[in-house]
Amino acid sequence: MPEHPLQGEAARWFESLRDRLVATFEAIEDERPGDTPPGRFVLTPWSRPGGGGGVMAILKGRVLEKAGVNVSIVEGEFSSEFRSRIPGATDDPRFWAAGVSVVVHPCSPHVPAAHMNTRMIVTTRAWFGGGADLTPVFADAEDTAAFHRALKTACDAADPGYHPRFKAWCDDYFFLPHRGEARGVGGIFFDELNSGDATADFGFVRGVGLAFLDVYPRLIRRHMHRPWTAEERRAQLIKRGRYVEFNLLYDRGTLFG
Repeated sequence: MPEHPLQGEAARWFESLRDRLVATFEAIEDERPGDTPPGRFVLTPWSRPGGGGGVMAILKGRVLEKAGVNVSIVEGEFSSEFRSRIPGATDDPRFWAAGVSVVVHPCSPHVPAAHMNTRMIVTTRAWFGGGADLTPVFADAEDTAAFHRALKTACDAADPGYHPRFKAWCDDYFFLPHRGEARGVGGIFFDELNSGDATADFGFVRGVGLAFLDVYPRLIRRHMHRPWTAEERRAQLIKRGRYVEFNLLYDRGTLFG
């Protein structure tokens, strides 16, 4: 399999970020009283037939209706029809990839849903990708500003040009063309990041993860005690339908397989 000096460190980082997110979300579950027990993550290991595997961590709770914080560390070969679409895989189809993926759908319609993922891929080349975005049912200007501010800070620490570029990429990517509407209020999205300084690129990826770990729990706590109506819950379910539409029709991870 292809090798890169940062592979081990990157894999450990994705696992450690997973553990910190799991602990944070479980603490949030403890903070809301209720008749049902606070949610806890169930960790399920899985193996990939072609090599590697990962751990799915799923929570169903009283604050977070369903949250997934999943880590994968896999290797193998791209299929002949797919390798032409992957940088560095045309001549040598072998790959190594690791990443963490987070999706949270809260119980309350007033708490925004959120997504974050970061990854490292190694073929005959190596690069990073990922992003984070916010999908509220009812957009809140303060939430939106805080989320974008946190990601901008992470971007600016790496390169002042990153935020305008990756924010625009996110707005373009998380868009449902058949409805003419954005999936949410945006964030950042980036792929094939290889600046020539892998250590700096990895530092940026860590910064994105830490920014999400800081800002999103604050948004949950800001709204999670607010009551909601049946009409607001219905609006939330409709919004989730839009989320599913995007994932089935346009999501690059789904198309990747």
